[in-house]
Amino acid sequence: MTASPKHHRSSPIATNDRSGPAASPRIKLYKRRIAIDHPDPQAGERLLADALGAVDRDALHGILKQLVKASAIGQKPDEANLAFMISMMQSIAPRDSIEAMLAAQMVCVHVTAMRCAHHLACAGDLASQDSASRALGKLARIFPAQVEALGRYRNNGERAITVQSLPAQDGGEAIAGNATSYAGMTERSSVDAAVDVRMVLEPEAHGRAPQHADAGQGANALSATTTATPAPC
Repeated sequence: MTASPKHHRSSPIATNDRSGPAASPRIKLYKRRIAIDHPDPQAGERLLADALGAVDRDALHGILKQLVKASAIGQKPDEANLAFMISMMQSIAPRDSIEAMLAAQMVCVHVTAMRCAHHLACAGDLASQDSASRALGKLARIFPAQVEALGRYRNNGERAITVQSLPAQDGGEAIAGNATSYAGMTERSSVDAAVDVRMVLEPEAHGRAPQHADAGQGANALSATTTATPAPC
């Protein structure tokens, strides 16, 4: 296996049986090539393709070359760092090319963030501390955004929405518990429901007189009229 195979058409890779856990093979880095450390080259290639979510050899070689470059320490690729990145991608379990690219970016962002954390811990002057701190802060914000993007992609673009309980005011009924749904056809109904609840709890703020107040006033007026009318002889 070389880093840049020369062929005109990409060959598909047979999918492995994922019924049981299988460790991805390790990668051996040489000066001019990348080799899969497995007794059966074809089986090792299939295992690595499953771990990285690669659909064919072009995708496998492309993602693998990018991970090798991202694993470099001091401009030299590091096998242990590369093995960690492959293991993290396998745990994410990308299911197609989009998830494979996103998972590769996630592990690269994490590795880079940890390097920035190391630089911050070892910084000897204020300028180095400030530079490492700003870089670490940016990467720390990127990673959860990537996690959310992966979750939304796996849920067909729908974002989870949690409606928390609303307190009761002026005799209104409280909504207890949390309700989680997904955007799309439920997001608009959740907003409308929240508006309706506010109109019930705060009717005067929305230009509506409370119905229970009208009923109470009518009952008081009827009681006053009955009391004022003299009883017949």
